Amino acid sequence: MALDTTELDALVAEATAILDDAAKPFIEGHRAESAVQKKGNDFATEVDLAIERQVVKALKANTGIDVHGEEFGGADLDSPLVWVLDPIDGTFNYAAGSPMAAILLGLLQDGQPVAGLTWMPFTNERFTGVVDGLLRYNGVEQDPLQPAELDDSIVGVGTFNIDSRGKVPGRYRLAIIEGLSRKCSRLRIHGATGIDLAYTAAGILGGAISFSGHVWDHAAGIALVRAAGGVATDLTGDDWTVTSPSVLVGLPRVHAQLLDLVQSVGELGDY
Repeated sequence: MALDTTELDALVAEATAILDDAAKPFIEGHRAESAVQKKGNDFATEVDLAIERQVVKALKANTGIDVHGEEFGGADLDSPLVWVLDPIDGTFNYAAGSPMAAILLGLLQDGQPVAGLTWMPFTNERFTGVVDGLLRYNGVEQDPLQPAELDDSIVGVGTFNIDSRGKVPGRYRLAIIEGLSRKCSRLRIHGATGIDLAYTAAGILGGAISFSGHVWDHAAGIALVRAAGGVATDLTGDDWTVTSPSVLVGLPRVHAQLLDLVQSVGELGDY
């Protein structure tokens, strides 16, 4: 049975206290060094691992809902209810001493994001949202997002390697960024996907593009964007799901303009 907004708000309140507790070791561990090497040049710090253990234990105990985490995996993403956790979004930033890092926590119900929390402890920003409910920024209810124009917007984009031949090739990414530069002179690469999505939900950014398919990077932010009245799809324009290979979010009208621009660069196979 689907949870209503009152029940989701109660779960978000429980999770809020848990993330507040996790913010303490997050701040204390700033500039932590690599502890676990992952694919390519990615890595996890000891703080990633410790925060995931702490948050998973507390969520299971206080909400009775299992968790799927970036570092240790966990419950199936198609479970009736499952939390999705990224203990440190922007690990490179975190290890380097940049404040652009966050804790991301999304709640999936039958594979769809229904609630999201994004904590940015170094800047004292907290975003919570319930789909079909409200977005809250530092506890304050936000008005629904209003239509805007791409020309007037700041847009967040993901990092890339021009020589990458992965699922979303580097030259395809560059073509999108090149097209964006002609339409919008305010591009930003924050190096933390969850922050881009939260800032879009808050109307700080007009939109954001992620070339990644990692569910832990996106689940929280997709819920926030939808709670705020924004639009969340993949780069083809299909509604975002946990198996989507990419993300495109935006304010009303900005999203449509971004999608037109993305589609104008051609197919992935062309690159």
